[in-house]
Amino acid sequence: MTSGGRTRPDVVAFDVNETLLDLAPVQAAMVERGQPGHLLATVFSRTLVTGFAAATVGTWCRFRDAFEASLAQVTGLPAAECSAVADAFMELSPHPDVEPALRRLAEGGVRAVTLSHGSPGVAEAGLSRGGVTPLVERTLSTESIRAWKPNREAYLWAAGVCDVAPERMALVAAHSWDVLGAGRAGLTTGWVARTEQEPAAVFAPPHVQGRSLPEVVDALLALPAA
Repeated sequence: MTSGGRTRPDVVAFDVNETLLDLAPVQAAMVERGQPGHLLATVFSRTLVTGFAAATVGTWCRFRDAFEASLAQVTGLPAAECSAVADAFMELSPHPDVEPALRRLAEGGVRAVTLSHGSPGVAEAGLSRGGVTPLVERTLSTESIRAWKPNREAYLWAAGVCDVAPERMALVAAHSWDVLGAGRAGLTTGWVARTEQEPAAVFAPPHVQGRSLPEVVDALLALPAA
């Protein structure tokens, strides 16, 4: 892997679900309703497929609606139970490596934001629960523009909101498809190992990668100044 001639970013945007926040409370909510915990991975993947498909054909749906529909498809739970499971997204907490990564960025003078196509309020609640809200400049949900990542408009919108050129922003995510979309939009990309053990080999490689968020942040900070 090579940095591809990229320079140190002015802003780092972090994906939220799985990258920053642990989905364990959602899994627990499923188990409470008699569902095997391992099914969360299938439901989450189907949620993404639902959103991606809608975006591909020129329509749109909210992340929460896609999640509830996917949960019903996989488990057969009634609508009220699916809604209760979806409520658990407001109970997420950051992974242990989030605070040190955000603090390193702050100490390095680099701005941090979140960028999700998830429901508004989820990132804010999780960051607050982890005590790291002061380390994040703003939280962005592409629901504001009725878009789903990895459409390039999502990343370009985020760069515009942060008043930086795309090449001056980095996107850090635990999902190869997110890294792909950000790279195609001109952002610097960072991949962190979570549920994926390595970046998808069929996509262009991330500019930096690591087994933890501090490792990825350190690699971004080590890029040459513009």
